[in-house]
Amino acid sequence: MAGPILVWGAGAIGGTVGAALVRAGHAVVFVDIEAEHVAAIRDPARGLAIEGPLENYTIHAPAFTPEALRGRYARVLLCVKAQHTEAAARALLPHMAEEGYVVSLQNGLCEPIIAGVVGEARTVGAFVNFSADWLAPGKVLYGGRGAVVLGELDGSESARLESLHRLLRLFEPDAITTPNLAGYLWGKLGYGALLFAQAVGEKGIADCLERPELLPMWRALGGEVMRVAAAEGVVPRGFNGFEPHAFAPGGTEAEARASVAAMVAFNRPNAKTHSGIWRDLWVRRRTTEVDAQLAPVAEAGRRHGIPTPALDRLIGQIHECERGTRAMDDANLTEMLPA
Repeated sequence: MAGPILVWGAGAIGGTVGAALVRAGHAVVFVDIEAEHVAAIRDPARGLAIEGPLENYTIHAPAFTPEALRGRYARVLLCVKAQHTEAAARALLPHMAEEGYVVSLQNGLCEPIIAGVVGEARTVGAFVNFSADWLAPGKVLYGGRGAVVLGELDGSESARLESLHRLLRLFEPDAITTPNLAGYLWGKLGYGALLFAQAVGEKGIADCLERPELLPMWRALGGEVMRVAAAEGVVPRGFNGFEPHAFAPGGTEAEARASVAAMVAFNRPNAKTHSGIWRDLWVRRRTTEVDAQLAPVAEAGRRHGIPTPALDRLIGQIHECERGTRAMDDANLTEMLPA
């Protein structure tokens, strides 16, 4: 497809991927609700700086707030927080070319929400697990590589998926396509539950996962997500150390311990020490994606008659942290240990 690529949401994910595409020679237009961030990206004297141990560079590109955007685009990378998916999809809809599509570069089960707005035929799914953080207007930390997976919602192969795969490999050379996108998205929900738990404490991802006394909690959280996924007819896929079978029914303590150790090894060298959820709670002081990511898993569990006490406790703690009634404390995690 010809024409510029529209990146809607120029934060951690959109900023990192979009900058890589600009550097590779593609025309990219950024959209973001943060006016100062938009001004920095389009300022010839500033631009969008990608910082971190992997590479450091600055790009310049057109950037707009949503209300200032003009034109129609065939390729849209949607990179907003999960709770803002529907609003963003509705805002970008008038800017989609007739033959255009939206790619969900997000966390959570966002594809059905996008499809409900733009149409299933105009929606492409994706799963990402690289590490990045929005630092300040015009600055994004790219802390470490991670899995990037693309897939059509119906599991089919298509010319646009092949083209999109080539495009995203400019950012992550090991990006792959899959007929089982839902498996990766539910795998990320399992891993994401562990990251939400990390966010209520002080320690970073690797140090938190490495606490041996927390293994029962990791097994409980991961196990609940895996049981709900199975009830939904999904076969979760593993990535970057997270092995769904280790947490699924029948998984052993030794298998879970080995998977946690592999996740520690993956996260230990990462320049992004804490999850984006942790930053939302304690740095940016804003609501997290918990109601858009974990709450739907618990709700699905109730539909299937599957209890989710570990997820319910975690969701409750996150809400208390968001309200300011619970302080950041490593003891929050031990409080969630199953009885």
